Amino acid sequence: EAGSQRRVWGLMVTAGVGGTLVALYAVVTPFVTPALRKVCLPFVPATSSQIQNVLKMLENRSGSLVDIGSGDGRVVIAAAKKGFKAVGYELNPWLVWYSRYRAWRDGVHQNTKFYISDLWKVSFSRYTNVVVFGVPQMMPQLKKKLEEELECNARIIACRFPFPSWIPDHTTGEGIDTVWAYDLKHSRRRETKILEVTPEREF
Repeated sequence: EAGSQRRVWGLMVTAGVGGTLVALYAVVTPFVTPALRKVCLPFVPATSSQIQNVLKMLENRSGSLVDIGSGDGRVVIAAAKKGFKAVGYELNPWLVWYSRYRAWRDGVHQNTKFYISDLWKVSFSRYTNVVVFGVPQMMPQLKKKLEEELECNARIIACRFPFPSWIPDHTTGEGIDTVWAYDLKHSRRRETKILEVTPEREF
């Protein structure tokens, strides 16, 4: 009888440990997986100053808004409170579910949508305002993608790191809270002029 009880306790402990490990894996994996990708876009919550600076860049703007890598949804929610129809794309499902809860809690769930998706597999062509908290490694590739997909009236707002080959139309904030805004029509025009004055090389 004592041996039987020990076996039962052993099975219960094994099941408990196994269940805990499975739960831990389910929670941790979405946070660790992005770090294993070619371009790592880690989750770092936006500061209140960064959000206020983003909102400054959205003054007198209208249309739809997308936050690329929306994290816990705070930028999307802040924009929705200003009247934007705002959408967030995020690879981490836990953050997406939490974002939806926050939007519901703050009463802006009707003006927000959050999707679990890889940013490289999404077309941003229907958005006129784009917000991105990127990393230097991804900016050249993202620049090319946005140029191909966005209309000329789009504004791109970069936080933490600027686009290296674009000249910003507006800049606000300092240090990590700096935000750069690029009006695509101006950026395209500048690049066209640069191409026009670049002399051909003779080989």
